[in-house]
Amino acid sequence: MGYTMGAVFLLLGLLLGVGIGIAARYYWLERRNEQLQEQARNIISEARKEAETIKKEAILQAKDSLFQLRTEFERESKESRKELQGLEKRLLQKEENLDKKSEALEQRDATVTKLEKNLFQQEKELEEREKELHSVLDQQRQKLENISGMSSQEAKEMLVKSLEDEARHDAALTLKRIETEAREMADRKAKNIISLAIQRYAGDYVAEKTVSVVNLPSEEMKGRIIGREGRNIRAIEATTGVDLIIDDTPEAVILSGFNPIRREVARLSLERLISDGRIHPARIEEIVEKVNQEIEVTIRESGEQAAFDVGVHGINPELVKLIGKLKYRTSYAQNVLQHSREVAFLCGIMAAELGLNEKQAKRAGLLHDIGKAMDHEMEGPHATIGADLARKYGESSPVVHAIAAHHEDVEAEDVLAILVQAADALSGARPGARKELLETYVKRLEGLEKIAGSFPGISKAYAIQAGRELRIIVESERVGDAEVVLLSRDISKKIENELTYPGQIKVTVIRETRAVEYAK
Repeated sequence: MGYTMGAVFLLLGLLLGVGIGIAARYYWLERRNEQLQEQARNIISEARKEAETIKKEAILQAKDSLFQLRTEFERESKESRKELQGLEKRLLQKEENLDKKSEALEQRDATVTKLEKNLFQQEKELEEREKELHSVLDQQRQKLENISGMSSQEAKEMLVKSLEDEARHDAALTLKRIETEAREMADRKAKNIISLAIQRYAGDYVAEKTVSVVNLPSEEMKGRIIGREGRNIRAIEATTGVDLIIDDTPEAVILSGFNPIRREVARLSLERLISDGRIHPARIEEIVEKVNQEIEVTIRESGEQAAFDVGVHGINPELVKLIGKLKYRTSYAQNVLQHSREVAFLCGIMAAELGLNEKQAKRAGLLHDIGKAMDHEMEGPHATIGADLARKYGESSPVVHAIAAHHEDVEAEDVLAILVQAADALSGARPGARKELLETYVKRLEGLEKIAGSFPGISKAYAIQAGRELRIIVESERVGDAEVVLLSRDISKKIENELTYPGQIKVTVIRETRAVEYAK
């Protein structure tokens, strides 16, 4: 019983607690609902306030923008009105100016019309006066013709002829004066250029002869060079193409040959054989072959060095090799390579003074005697041979022409050819450049003049340019123009048959007819 009552009280307590909890929960929910409604009302109120603020700001911004647009529009309108007013003013001014110009043109038109009337009137008066003058001139001309007995056409022709003769005489005097002044000026200028070129350059030469001498260490070496039954000396002569002269000259062997390159090969080969001591045909051939190869290299290097010294580039390798061969070629004991270098320098100096192409002038000067490297292998003058070689290996036309014309085998057509002629003459004719026995030289010149004098009809004969040219003057009464060509050919043939000389000799035959009359 007691247990049952406790359970009832417990149950009642629980129910009472649940009811109180429910009531408290309901009360809390009501309070929460009121708070939420209050918050919602606050949020709505703030939203409305913010919306009102945004609306007011938007309205203010719209008003500001409208005010700015209105202000800008008014400003632009004012500027447009100002521009329109300015344009209107300018148009008014132009209109006024046009009106003024129109009035001025009308005035001018009126003035011109008056002038035209006056000119027309004056023209009529001038025509009348001209008619009067013509009639007066006709009367005067008729009177003059009656007095002089000569028509007006004849008088005019006489006057024109007189004026023409006088003008020709004055022109001839002026032309002669100009030619004289130009010749004097050119002569002075040429002398200055040549003297300057000579002062600025002087070359050294190595005199080479047609024989070379090889010194021997002892007389016993001569026998070893000759060899058993002369086999060694025959082998040397056969491989080098040079004659060995072993005579009574103590401790020396003479090498004789017209080709300087072969002579140099023989000299070097013999010196090496002597220093080596092994002299027999097989060794001789071996040494000569090696020396030939070395000489080829030396020739090429000499040509390259000469081109480098002169400052000429782009020369064909074959021409460079021919330039190097000139090292072993002499003319009157003047080394041709050194002579060519000097001519190149002289041409360059004179071309620079004249304002011409200096490099082209040096090129022509260096190559002008290139034909002498081949004149023993080819027929013809060395100038013609050199020109053909230069043309073959791609040299320019002015250079080829300068080479061909440097001994006047062809007529010089430009200044470059004349410069090469002058430089060649300077290099060959200057004191100390060439050597020749005076007696031989005089005999050769006398022989040339004697051969020329042996032909009939010869008036005078002169050997000039160191014996390179024979100039002959014939009697015009005995030798005609057609016979001059045959005479020059006959004289040149006789010189070839009777004289020995280096290079070539130019035979020039001159025939002139003079008409002389005396005014008494």
